[in-house]
Amino acid sequence: MTRFRLAGAALFLSASVLAGSAMAQPASNMPVPVQPVERAPSGEAEVKLTFAPLVKKTAPAVVNVYAAKRVPQRSPFAGDPFFEQFFGNQLRRPRLESSLGSGVIVDPSGLIVTNNHVIEGADEVRVALADGREFDAEILLKDRRADLAVLRIQGDKPFPIAPIADSDTAEIGDLVLAIGNPFGIGQTVTSGIVSALARTHVGSDDLGYFIQTDAAINPGNSGGALIDMRGELVGVNTAIFSRSGGSLGIGFAIPSNMVRAFVDAAREGRPFLRPYVGASFVPVTPDIAEAIGLERPTGALVQGVVDGGPASEAGLRPGDVVLGMDGFTIEGPDSLGYRLATAGLDRETELTVRSSDGKTERVRLELAEAPETPPRDERTLEGQTPFSGATVVNLSPRVADELELQQNKNGVVVTEVEPRSAAARLGLQPKDIVLSLNGREVESTADLERRAEDGRRGWRLEVERDGKVLTQLVR
Repeated sequence: MTRFRLAGAALFLSASVLAGSAMAQPASNMPVPVQPVERAPSGEAEVKLTFAPLVKKTAPAVVNVYAAKRVPQRSPFAGDPFFEQFFGNQLRRPRLESSLGSGVIVDPSGLIVTNNHVIEGADEVRVALADGREFDAEILLKDRRADLAVLRIQGDKPFPIAPIADSDTAEIGDLVLAIGNPFGIGQTVTSGIVSALARTHVGSDDLGYFIQTDAAINPGNSGGALIDMRGELVGVNTAIFSRSGGSLGIGFAIPSNMVRAFVDAAREGRPFLRPYVGASFVPVTPDIAEAIGLERPTGALVQGVVDGGPASEAGLRPGDVVLGMDGFTIEGPDSLGYRLATAGLDRETELTVRSSDGKTERVRLELAEAPETPPRDERTLEGQTPFSGATVVNLSPRVADELELQQNKNGVVVTEVEPRSAAARLGLQPKDIVLSLNGREVESTADLERRAEDGRRGWRLEVERDGKVLTQLVR
């Protein structure tokens, strides 16, 4: 009997389906064209090809994530002695805002991975399983740039999970299923293929390296599962390209190898740290590729190197181009950032480098945490100075990584500004780097605090913001 069988990402049809009915082989070696015979399917096996067994296996591991946060409200009568006398704090009741997304259970103990933007700012997070059970969830780890978060729920027995696949084995054209809760209507399954790999510049995060799929993804699918034909998690759905808010067949998922590295950090109770390289990279333009003899513009061009950093110790120099890492092709800085983030810490990696003189060589790069040197020495400045209300820290590679600044910066950086403070009126903002005060370079937070109090005749300060130097004079 003719059978249809789904194996991996391929469909296998028996010879009788492809050729109609059994035919005698010709005596000649010359190929004879076979005309397909048009006929109705002869049985259930010929017409029933379904993803149902795969969905039954994986869907229980996909959950709904409900996040709620309290937003303070200011009543129009706030500050009025008459109304406050009778109504008191009732005039300032916070408003509850909620958001809905999806998540995937990846550990039977109750670890759930979702998107950071699903739970960002939430005061309460609740998870609903496919079988109707609901649990309060604890946020173990979250990261805005990776747009990932790990939640934990507690149960009296192991939870169903979706095993994490190796996303590096995914290929364009592979069949995939997207499972989530679009528009809050309930768990929904859509099918499609892997449309593209290594998509960049999709979101605002610095680890933009996505799997593109045409499986329908809509609002509410964020944090849901992209499943391969083995029933394994190949990606976490995170974004769509849309002009209307609905699916246009262009969706993006965070690769499962990034998910695995993030979940491992949460499982071990540590932050998700990226290796410190001590170098900055830019894309290779066609002109640069031609100048150094590359056939096409690819790789990450070394723009600057920090003295004494891992890149400097490995022998990287400005003008070198990183073409590969551990056997993987590096298409650009985003690709390199992704490979570094998923490689882990406390190990060596091998880079394929094209030097500025045209030679290609392999170098060993040590992957370690970004050092916090000098110590951050956090201080909130007070007193009769224009910096009053600003919280500042010493800039180090670790702080630069946390604030998404270039790692070769030095000095003092603003991390927080109190509303309606002198610093806020001055215009200081988080991530501002205070370069100098009254014509002298600011070396530390203690130096800034001491010299700010001495500005009896005024303050002339230079601040770097988004690569631009701003000068302000305060009397």
